[in-house]
Amino acid sequence: MTKRTAAKKTAANKTAAKAAVKAPAKKAPAKRAPAGKASGGRAVSAKAPAAPRTRTGLVRQARRINRELADVYPYAHPELDFENPFQLLVATVLSAQTTDLRVNQTTPALFAAYPTPEDLAAANPEEVEELIRPTGFFRAKTKSIMGLSAALRDEFDGEVPGRLEDLVKLPGVGRKTAFVVLGNAFGVPGITVDTHFGRLVRRWKWTEETDPDKVEAAVGALFPKSEWTMLSHRVIFHGRRICHSRRPACGACPIAPLCPSYGEGETDPEKASKLLKYEKGGMPGQRLKPPPDYPGKAAPPLGAAG
Repeated sequence: MTKRTAAKKTAANKTAAKAAVKAPAKKAPAKRAPAGKASGGRAVSAKAPAAPRTRTGLVRQARRINRELADVYPYAHPELDFENPFQLLVATVLSAQTTDLRVNQTTPALFAAYPTPEDLAAANPEEVEELIRPTGFFRAKTKSIMGLSAALRDEFDGEVPGRLEDLVKLPGVGRKTAFVVLGNAFGVPGITVDTHFGRLVRRWKWTEETDPDKVEAAVGALFPKSEWTMLSHRVIFHGRRICHSRRPACGACPIAPLCPSYGEGETDPEKASKLLKYEKGGMPGQRLKPPPDYPGKAAPPLGAAG
């Protein structure tokens, strides 16, 4: 080896040594904790998924949520007690601005006294007011149920019509009430946009509309008509039991991984479980006469919590 070659080799070795000192040592990649857990096993909040950006993505997300709700609430149904279309129509009108439980506790005496439209149309208004007083706004509601009873007697031979255009002409009956009757007494598909339904579909980013008719149209376009009635029941059940207005129980929500608004409510599972209502919280449902497959217990007496 010549002196010149040896000198070059020595210089190259010194340069490599300096680079080794300057270069930081590579760290082994850290192991990721399982989803939903921190490295120490502590539960962590899930990140809210982004709202779908395409129409196809929105339809897929909406239909998946509906399928998940079907698994959670296979017993979803109207929470008003009724035995015929007339009772359901009257009970739905009475349910405005009050709970279904309060209506269910009030209607037995009302229907015992006035079992048919003819009977209710000919009633003494003051006596009707006294019977339905617990539901609130009893004077306006008396006018509505007596007025619709008279219309049924005079225009429909005492029978509740099975067409939307006929129902919405009755006193006190709007599209929401009409669709409750059509879907549950006549098997005609319809979307019931109450306060719970409107709140939840906006949280899920299915629509930004606030007008009930526009909400109905927007959501209806995401689903086949055959799903409309049961979709309404499931969404309303979820709104009453878990996805509350002020404190949604996000940490106990079965569709949290699909919800773009996850985190608006309590995310701690233990704290969220204490916010659950009705059968999800181990308490009675709203019906006095629940279906055989309903998991809720009998409703408490008038004035009791539940």
